[in-house]
Amino acid sequence: MRSVGARLQLVQSASGNSSPAGAVDVGLQEIRFGGSPRFREEDVEHTRALAEIAAEILPPIIVHRSSMTVVDGLHRSRAALLRGERTIRARFFDGTPEEAFLLSVKANQAHGLPLSLSERKAAAARLLRMFPHHSDRSIAASAGLSDKTVARLRRASTEHPQLNTRTGVDGRGRPVDGADRRRLAARLLTLEPHRSLRDIAGEVGISPATVLDVRRRIARGEDPVPAGPARAGGPSGVPCHRAPARRDPAHDPQTLLRTLRRDPALRSSEAGRELLRRLHAHLLGPEQCAALLRQAPPHCRERIADLAEVYAEGWHALSESLRDRSRGSWPETETKGRES
Repeated sequence: MRSVGARLQLVQSASGNSSPAGAVDVGLQEIRFGGSPRFREEDVEHTRALAEIAAEILPPIIVHRSSMTVVDGLHRSRAALLRGERTIRARFFDGTPEEAFLLSVKANQAHGLPLSLSERKAAAARLLRMFPHHSDRSIAASAGLSDKTVARLRRASTEHPQLNTRTGVDGRGRPVDGADRRRLAARLLTLEPHRSLRDIAGEVGISPATVLDVRRRIARGEDPVPAGPARAGGPSGVPCHRAPARRDPAHDPQTLLRTLRRDPALRSSEAGRELLRRLHAHLLGPEQCAALLRQAPPHCRERIADLAEVYAEGWHALSESLRDRSRGSWPETETKGRES
């Protein structure tokens, strides 16, 4: 059970700060409850704990002006009623009911009572119906899910219209067809070859790993879009896991590690030995992958998948920086400014 102090800290952090600037007194009898992304709107224990905290310390609630529905702060409102108060400090939100629900979902991601996985998936499905033009990543960021999960939810429903473009987290529209995104990435790589994979991925709306694949295809003189059913956005509409390209024997991870271990520059210093230990610890072959799949509890799979994606993006960024430095595309003295 959380202490009152811990709950107060969580509520304040959820609202950004506890400053009442821009807030007004609203009658508790005027506001309405409903439309929460939670399956069970109120946690009685949390309400009672908040009722022990002075009202002036708690952040203002957020109320949808046109409907007077509480967007964020249901428990603070219930606590005020429990204390016998007649008014509560509130900020008004002017927008559509759909935008109010979106704000409510976002607010609950930082709340002291996080939404469950089922609640987040249900909220994402509802947001997909309300905002079909929003990208998977945009919906995922609002609902606290991975974009892969949102994509599965979108594919599982027949209610969503087929759109040619979607709006990303940055508010910019991008093509839905994965082939078009790959071609756009190819153009950017040709025009701005020194831009990072992450920058281009963020602008186009694909993963850094996909941008890396496009760059390698260009280097081999191939079309940036894979042929056949594995192509993103292809006729089936369902992404397929392509078999990995046959690796050059010289690029076998075990061979590369053995070569690095024999390098005196790495073996003769503590920093070099630490680097070798890190590289060995992160070696993930088919056997290790199979073991992880067996060991991952079902309720942890989404979280582990998210973490794996973060790790993959980090390694791709490191790979790019190392190759840039190896090619001398930017001087060593600029390292701090570029990496900060």
